[in-house]
Amino acid sequence: MNSFAISLKIPPLLLLSPPPSAQLLNPSLSPFFLHTRILRATSRRFFGAVGVSLRTISTMENDKEIIGSQKQQIANLFEESLRAAFPDITDVQPLVAICNDPKHGDYQCNNAMSLWNKIKGKGTQFKGPQPVGKAIIENLPASEMIENCSIAGPGFVNIVLARQWIAKSLQKMLIDGIETWAPKLPVKRTVVDFSSPNIAKEMHVGHLRSTIIGDTLARMLEFSNVDVLRRNHVGDWGTQFGMLIEFLYEKFPNWEAGSAPAIGDLEVFYKASKQRFDNDAEFKERAQKAVVSLQGGDEKYRMAWAQICEISRKEFQKVYERLGVHLEEKGESFYNPYIPKALEMLNEKGLIEESEGARVIFIEGKKIPLIVVKRDGGFNYASTDLTALWYRLNEEKADWMIYVTDVGQREHFEMVFSAAKRAGWLPPNENDYPKASHVGFGLVLGEDGKRFRTRSTEVVKLVDLLDDAKKRCKAALEERGKTKDWTAEELEQTAEAVGYGAVKYADLKNNRLTNYTFNFDQMLSDKGNTAVYLLYAHARICSIIRKSGKDIEELKKSAAIDLAHPDERMLGLHLLQFAEIVEDACTNLSPHLVCEYLYNISEDFTKFYTNCQVVGSAEETSRLLLCEATAVVMRKCFHLLGITPVYKI
Repeated sequence: MNSFAISLKIPPLLLLSPPPSAQLLNPSLSPFFLHTRILRATSRRFFGAVGVSLRTISTMENDKEIIGSQKQQIANLFEESLRAAFPDITDVQPLVAICNDPKHGDYQCNNAMSLWNKIKGKGTQFKGPQPVGKAIIENLPASEMIENCSIAGPGFVNIVLARQWIAKSLQKMLIDGIETWAPKLPVKRTVVDFSSPNIAKEMHVGHLRSTIIGDTLARMLEFSNVDVLRRNHVGDWGTQFGMLIEFLYEKFPNWEAGSAPAIGDLEVFYKASKQRFDNDAEFKERAQKAVVSLQGGDEKYRMAWAQICEISRKEFQKVYERLGVHLEEKGESFYNPYIPKALEMLNEKGLIEESEGARVIFIEGKKIPLIVVKRDGGFNYASTDLTALWYRLNEEKADWMIYVTDVGQREHFEMVFSAAKRAGWLPPNENDYPKASHVGFGLVLGEDGKRFRTRSTEVVKLVDLLDDAKKRCKAALEERGKTKDWTAEELEQTAEAVGYGAVKYADLKNNRLTNYTFNFDQMLSDKGNTAVYLLYAHARICSIIRKSGKDIEELKKSAAIDLAHPDERMLGLHLLQFAEIVEDACTNLSPHLVCEYLYNISEDFTKFYTNCQVVGSAEETSRLLLCEATAVVMRKCFHLLGITPVYKI
């Protein structure tokens, strides 16, 4: 076995038969699947309900059923208690949250005060919220999960989980795989619309944000056993194509006869055609007629359009391959044939009105209407987006449509969603399914606080940016003398994993709505909340297990975890919170929650390792298993974030 692959045995559920080189960095990823236009596998398990049935340790041994989040399991217990203690109140949901102060407990049930407000003055036997809280505790069903409960303040029920239950849950995860911790979401199929560059234009940092955020949302939902349709809604059917096609035929009249594409650098070609379009009225008129010919199905124009699109796709592919992202392209042109029917349905509902020569939908609270047919009779973004929404609901049967674009497009999507609600396509309550959500994000800024650009004020090419990150990582590894111990391939792959991972994590760790400053020095630092620090932390855990000389797979079968030390228990408790963190991140469409959790876990591990000797201690086998559980959770977090872990550094 290659020395870089290390002796650590990877859990079988993480191994997806990659080529040998891929095993050096991440056994769960295969480069054969990193292309943009593949269909997702249809064999999905669907889980419709959020709730999970209460399962004690004894029943957990029966199978590898997905048990949902720890918080949900606690909520199920308290739901039974609330029904037993207050049978006349039927609309009460358990309010379970992580305890703010770990000195008081692990979780809290916060129903007592709101229940008291409902029953006081109605002849109740209770004298205040504290007795209500006490009744909740007294009616809890027996469970190995909870060690004890206590009342604090105005009826808060503090919950301490049983140490043995935490340990057994970790052990079961190690045996059955972390997939058993997948959240249970109330959706079966989602469309995640992300990346979405414009054909013939360079992908910029805004597309980088959309691609990274969208891919992470898709990964989190896929982990939660949701069927995810990854959609690349590229701009491939706009006015600019008349301009580009006419310019192509002007510069290369016989381009079809050539064996090679006539267009070289498409970005340069686009700028030249745009300049011609803006400054030459006669050319502009020809370009506008070319659009009509293209949309009318003229074969000559369709051929030119297809070539331009294909050149763009190859450029986009370079970015997607580096990021390890796959999408299925269904651009604007795909929905064009469906637009007339969609508009007819909206018109039948009485939504479309004439206004200044255009056809529009007026949206309550908006000063400007949603234009669905322009004055010249042409379609636009609104008509395409409404049609795409209809298609995704009716043809693709999606429960949840998620659109990842910059915050500047928020109002546009608000108007589209409002029109769909008026048409009855979406329910009026935004929390009901099927639903549509806009995932906005802020700007990427340069050191000057302005939009991130090169010194020549050009938009930064994403391929160059990613390659620069890899180059810097490789230089840092060479400075650390890794060329002596590693092969050229090992060095290259580690630089790629860390470099690309650093760019992704620097983006994802921020609340997506905020702007952030792009700074290579900060994101490539091995200190603080960076991907480099976290990847190194994971590699150190793997090193501890290697140095022990123990077979971790055999330990999973023969040894047991015992969380006797407070720092062991705290680490174990936080590992079990993985599923609820992912669930919150999915529900709120907030990838930064996973980043926060990953960083906090690494800090918990550092505290544990500092205060609890592992190798050579009396508790070595138990602590090695706790190390492995930490590494498994970290690896899954890396996977959700689209980051390739390293096992040796």
